[in-house]
Amino acid sequence: MEANARCRLPRLGPPCSASCVATSSRLGSILLFTPFLAQFIMQVQFSPREFITGLAIFCCMPTTLSSGVTLTQLVGGNSALALAMTVASNLLGIIIVPLSLAKYIGTGVGVSLPTEQLFKSLVTSLLIPLIIGKVARETSKGIADFVDGNRQGFSVASAVLLSLVPWIQVSRSRSLILSVQVKSFAVAVTIGVLLHLALLAFNAAMLEILSRLEQKGESVFAKKEYARAVILVASQKTLPVLVAVVEQLGGAFGESGFLVIPCVAAHINQIIIDSIIVNWWRQKDQQFTSAK
Repeated sequence: MEANARCRLPRLGPPCSASCVATSSRLGSILLFTPFLAQFIMQVQFSPREFITGLAIFCCMPTTLSSGVTLTQLVGGNSALALAMTVASNLLGIIIVPLSLAKYIGTGVGVSLPTEQLFKSLVTSLLIPLIIGKVARETSKGIADFVDGNRQGFSVASAVLLSLVPWIQVSRSRSLILSVQVKSFAVAVTIGVLLHLALLAFNAAMLEILSRLEQKGESVFAKKEYARAVILVASQKTLPVLVAVVEQLGGAFGESGFLVIPCVAAHINQIIIDSIIVNWWRQKDQQFTSAK
């Protein structure tokens, strides 16, 4: 992803501050607004209770690690902006996610969260690998060239390894999950879909409002490549970080498998929904180009 950002950075053009404005304005949506929604999701009365709690935890997560950037590239959006939002939200999430969980979920169920352990877990799973990768890439031209030359293979390997993380977690609770009624699971999936649609609508509406408030010249929020990157990245939530968080909770919020399974469905559904939106945008672009 780092290599992609370097290739696309020149497209930002002057002023570069436009990207910073768009990034900072939507980080609030990722790390502040959606965690705030968690307390309302927790009010839903549902059995098994862990399904609702899991979706509330999902709300507190940063954006996806790769899906948002990939979809942004496919639709011709600003991938440098998408990458900046992804990196920034996941790094800031190391501090904000434990606090959000304690405030919006732990308080609601009367459980004291191991905030320090969560912080250490996120540092171990996010920050340290990022630093190691960055140092290795910058200090060894051979490593950088090898990664750039095998980018597709690394992408496939990354996708496979990331998919194994929730699969292992869910497998531990296989016997309990098989006892859940299909209707309960369907309702949880529906709530996850509605949550993602609400985030898409909110981010699109906020971009429209911000573009109208900005009076001088063409607003950065009205530019198609910026808007698409923001809508896609700011509306998605990451699954691997959630699994790492649930692992550290040690059953404080209930059975780990029950917490994760609705989030796996929500993660898959958000990719499907956003892929449909990306395809629709591309069709519109083709029609516009043909009409010229």
